[in-house]
Amino acid sequence: MSFLMRAPEECASWEWELDNIAPPGLASALSTAARMSALLRDHGLLEPSRVEWLWFVYGTGGIGIKTTLPVTGRLDPADLAQRIERSRPSGYPDAQVGNLTVSGRGTWLDAEGEQRHEQDLVVLSVDPDEYQLSADVAVFHDIWGYFDFHGVPHPEIYKRNAPRLASALAELDTLLGTTAVAGEATYFGRAEGHGIEMPDVIDGRGPDLTDRL
Repeated sequence: MSFLMRAPEECASWEWELDNIAPPGLASALSTAARMSALLRDHGLLEPSRVEWLWFVYGTGGIGIKTTLPVTGRLDPADLAQRIERSRPSGYPDAQVGNLTVSGRGTWLDAEGEQRHEQDLVVLSVDPDEYQLSADVAVFHDIWGYFDFHGVPHPEIYKRNAPRLASALAELDTLLGTTAVAGEATYFGRAEGHGIEMPDVIDGRGPDLTDRL
């Protein structure tokens, strides 16, 4: 197995509410994103290549403009703050930065233990809301669960990848000083602890989810 199917929704996500741990606002969000992405990079799960967000105006809402900034492996909060300021839409001097998404390639292991690379294996988001800082990690592929999207068990792939994700999530709990809560369930699954919840099993198989891929 060297080709991964990607679900249009999360297979699982984990959320950290940081209002009692880190101040709200853009500077704090950039610092948090840098620390979290560095940890995920150390685990081989996310090599950041871009940061993107939608702009909005208080009292108006979204203005339909998205900005994407390229990055090279590590996030520099001070540099990003300057680049974000320079990228503010000229027609909207009061525009604010929405949810920051950090994406890039990650490494996974196939059934034989060979390293493979996949875009957006793990996606990190940090919300610089002026009242409450929060962060989110989401996964969209079946390698983290015991069954593939067809419902077929793939224990070797699961054993080679799920513990890596669980270890990174546990370290993020420690780094952030709070335990993540499971994000909302989707058709493709939901988080349970530091892994993916086991689905209903019938005759040794999980659900076939390919009708929505």
